Amino acid sequence: MQQVPYGSVDRDKPLIRVPFTRLAVITVCLPLLGLVACIVLALLYHYNDATYTHCEVPNYLPSISAAISLTPERYIWRFSIGLHSAPRFLVAAAYLSFYRGRFSRRLTEQLLSALTFLLALSENVGLLLLTYVSSNETYSVHKSGFILFIDSLFHMMCTCKLWSLIAKYSLSAEEMKSYRRKLRLFLFNGFFGLLAAYFYKRHNAYCEAGIYTFFAFCEYLVVLSNMAFHMTAYWDFGGKEVMVATPPEGKRF
Repeated sequence: MQQVPYGSVDRDKPLIRVPFTRLAVITVCLPLLGLVACIVLALLYHYNDATYTHCEVPNYLPSISAAISLTPERYIWRFSIGLHSAPRFLVAAAYLSFYRGRFSRRLTEQLLSALTFLLALSENVGLLLLTYVSSNETYSVHKSGFILFIDSLFHMMCTCKLWSLIAKYSLSAEEMKSYRRKLRLFLFNGFFGLLAAYFYKRHNAYCEAGIYTFFAFCEYLVVLSNMAFHMTAYWDFGGKEVMVATPPEGKRF
């Protein structure tokens, strides 16, 4: 009997094969469940610390930064974002490849695709900095993380522009639906982002009771709509799979 190396018969089979839809759900559920857990724990066990503001007026909801800065909430949040961040880089690369395929002969759209990719990376890096570097430890780094994360709005705007072009020349009903979902979530995110900024400024200027609660609630909606925006990858790559496999003999380096 001829001897063959162990496992050589199945060497061309994928080592890992995950439907993109499952990856999208996992990627979004990690920060979602982590955020919900942090807010619930903060309200149940650290209510006074989580809802305290420098104005010392009644407040009934913790801001996200307050909810994730306590213990054990901070460890739950760091664990969630740590696992969440790697697939986010993968999804950003998948979208860049998708846009290059759709706009292979259009330089302006190619450049916009590259900018959208860089903004996606910037948003993810900013989220990691906000998560792992607190304002009490290194304020300048934490502030830089916040500035990078704010790029999420520009990322959403560029994505909507690209998908408006895709929808304009596409006959696919799914691509039209994807564009409409993205546009609605972008507008929703922008509106409540402006509203959150208004309530935050008003709280700091007048120290009115309950205003910071409205800010915190708007902040929740901004973050949730951002998660929902990224969840649209579920439909954009519904028929695709993520695989780790051995390359064909002729393509090995």
